[in-house]
Order: sequence, then structure tokens, then C-alpha cells
Amino acid sequence: MRLHDIGPQPGSKKNASRRVGRGISAGQGASCGLGMRGQKSRSGTGTKAGFEGGQMPLYRRLPKLKHFPLVNPREFTILNVGKLAALPAESEVTQESLLEAGILTGDRWPLKILGDGELSVALKVKAAAFTGSAKSKIEAAGGTWEIV
Repeated sequence: MRLHDIGPQPGSKKNASRRVGRGISAGQGASCGLGMRGQKSRSGTGTKAGFEGGQMPLYRRLPKLKHFPLVNPREFTILNVGKLAALPAESEVTQESLLEAGILTGDRWPLKILGDGELSVALKVKAAAFTGSAKSKIEAAGGTWEIV
């Protein structure tokens, strides 16, 4: 059983809408429960949704955003292929080996290899992510790449 399943017994609640403006003894006579005067006592629709009495409404006060920010963005420690050219050929490149070599200064996030620069030595590169141009440049130099 859920909360939306609960309801009154059939026949215990009348469906008839109240008849207002039928005299003082009916309970909603004369002003029909809308008060004496003012915009909300008049017939017809009231104000449009978001109207704030002439004040600049909230939907117009807020800045106009082009997009919404990512809730959980993926962050990477980035490194260009050109920086790998200084390493010896046929060596295995990981985030730990790059920290030991002094090419990277921190390992707060996983490593992502970008494709800027030239690579002429064959390396075995292991990282969390690669761009398409980085993959092609590593393969063109005779190396291999692997997603860890």
C-alpha cells in the first residue's frame, strides 16, 4: 500500500462543487469567499504565473544561462604527447613513472594523454584516457597505448 492508494470510502464524500453567491445562509454569500475588493476578487483569471505585483519577476531577474554545469565533472591530469618525446625508447609510461621522471608534478586525478606535439620514440603508454590524435601519434611512432 502506498500513500496515493489511500482515499475516502466510496459514497462518504460528495463530488458536488459548492454553490457560491446564493445568500447569507448558504455560507458563501455576497462576496463568495473572495473578500471585498481588489484584483483577486474580480471575475476572470487573476494574474499570470510568476507575476509579482509589478516588481521584476524572478524568471527575469536571474541571469540567462547558456547551459547547466556538470554535476559530477570528470577531471584529469593532462599531458601532451610532445612531453613524452624526452623519454627513452621502448619504456613503459605510467602516471607513476612520469612522476618519478619529474614530467608530472601531481597525481590528484587520472592521467589523460592529449595529442599536441610530436613523438618520434616508440613507447608503451598506459593512461586512463587518450584523445584520438594522441592514439594515432603514439601508433605512428611505433608505440602502443593502453587504457588503464
